[in-house]
Amino acid sequence: MTPSDKAIASPDAVARAASAHAADPRHVNGSAGCGPQSAASDALSAGSISARLDRLPATRTIWKQVALLSLGFFFELYDLLYTGYVAPGLVRSGLLTPTTHGLFGTTGIASFIAALFAGLFVGTIACGFLADRFGRRAIFTWSLLWYVAANVVMAFQHSAAGLNTWRFLAGVGIGVELVTIGTYISELVPKHIRGRAFACEQAVGFTAVPVVAFLSWWLVPRAPFGIDGWRWVVLTGAHGAVFVWWIRRHLPESPRWLAQKGRLEEADRVMTKLERAVEAECGKPLPRPAMAQPVPVHGRFADMWVPPYRRRTIMLIVFNVFQTIGYFGFANWVPTLLIKQGITVTTSLMYSSIIAVAAPLGPMIGLYIGDRFERKSVIVAMAGVNVACGLWFSQAASTVLLVSLGVCLTLAGNIISYSYHAYQTELFPTSIRARAVGFVYSWSRFSAIFTAFIIAGVLRDFGVTGVFVFIASAMAIVMIAIGTLGPRTRDVALEEISQ
Repeated sequence: MTPSDKAIASPDAVARAASAHAADPRHVNGSAGCGPQSAASDALSAGSISARLDRLPATRTIWKQVALLSLGFFFELYDLLYTGYVAPGLVRSGLLTPTTHGLFGTTGIASFIAALFAGLFVGTIACGFLADRFGRRAIFTWSLLWYVAANVVMAFQHSAAGLNTWRFLAGVGIGVELVTIGTYISELVPKHIRGRAFACEQAVGFTAVPVVAFLSWWLVPRAPFGIDGWRWVVLTGAHGAVFVWWIRRHLPESPRWLAQKGRLEEADRVMTKLERAVEAECGKPLPRPAMAQPVPVHGRFADMWVPPYRRRTIMLIVFNVFQTIGYFGFANWVPTLLIKQGITVTTSLMYSSIIAVAAPLGPMIGLYIGDRFERKSVIVAMAGVNVACGLWFSQAASTVLLVSLGVCLTLAGNIISYSYHAYQTELFPTSIRARAVGFVYSWSRFSAIFTAFIIAGVLRDFGVTGVFVFIASAMAIVMIAIGTLGPRTRDVALEEISQ
């Protein structure tokens, strides 16, 4: 804790700051002006920076930052989720087989999925600390460029080994980006819109699902200019590199991260600029910041294993292991599952495309409910919907019922997605947020490596029904873990959650 943090934390210092604040003629009826003057009226510390940010109203400037980060998330999800949609094309081109020869065979679709999640695992567990060390803005930029470049190279591979190697390398970059974007958003927005901010991020990001689904429906069965359609799908996602520098120029570094690193003057400059923009947009003085909370300056991996973080870490490890089975067990396999139900490749991709239209609708619902309900309650409820609809899907035969249940599964899965991405970033302090989220999130990537092979085996031996029984069991464990161990976080300051 810095000296200024100690001053804020002590009762005498708080009283002195409050007296000075009340005596300042710029503070009238509990409101404060923004800019350098209001910043100077409080002791400058990591706690005061966070308090100033949390009292900001949600104006156009705040939502613009969320939208820009959401564009980065769009390209990330495009690359993450095209796996299931190009899988039939990879099989059709002879590069991979639909099932796996042996448990860990390297020539099947399962190996391609596993390579992605192995890369995601390395990116989240081994590289999550990068955003804590070098900043959210820099790692957001470079990880995006990394996985775009890896995907371009992968699109020109002609062997299963080449595909899997470059899919792994792309996964490393995507893993780092997943951790960084969630951390970045949680630290840039005030506490009263965190749920809606993550819903907005996911709503924009998940528009990538229908985009990649319809592109796959159109391109995968064809070979434009003599080039396999799946390669065009992969290359289309590479246009994200064109926008990355434009996005970066319009995003500030996280003031919370700057302050936690002791770069208080830089944090103050970011906050002053933000306060001026917000005050101009709302047309009235900003409310007075709440009392600053002490913020630890240094963080270590060991901090995750002391109360109250130990219980949260264990809960999120269990959650991430099993939610991945439920989410990607359907998302990555839906075209293949439909084909196993006796539907042709082209028709399967068409049905998958229709189902994919629902992907952004779940987070759009979150724009209305994101800050109205506790995130843990939403996760538990939607996991229950996933169990019921998944088991029903496995028994369905009619087109209308298959598509309808597929839409319900997609909605439930994506409501869970925006909820837990917000939730897990709220449960750790700024000093270890990126590495802690990276660590617990890496377990979902680790789980997915083996889930791909397990689902391939279950599909071969027990059919579609067996796959959904497996998925339903995993989601039941999710409900128990979050429902019994998860703390409440709605409309609570990040620093208060960390006390």
